[in-house]
Amino acid sequence: MPLEAGLLEILACPACHAPLSDSTTADTPELVCTGEDCGLAYPVRDDIPVLLVDEARRPA
Repeated sequence: MPLEAGLLEILACPACHAPLSDSTTADTPELVCTGEDCGLAYPVRDDIPVLLVDEARRPA
């Protein structure tokens, strides 16, 4: 289930404070930082974004 648009408007990357975009696929629900130098991907578990830098996936 995709995240609500209103929720995405207020969420920001905890590392660089850039907006997040919903990059959810069938296999991997996640929010990706839109910052040019950051790009961390935060997991979404049970429809709850886990916005912890230690849990984020580094960009490829």
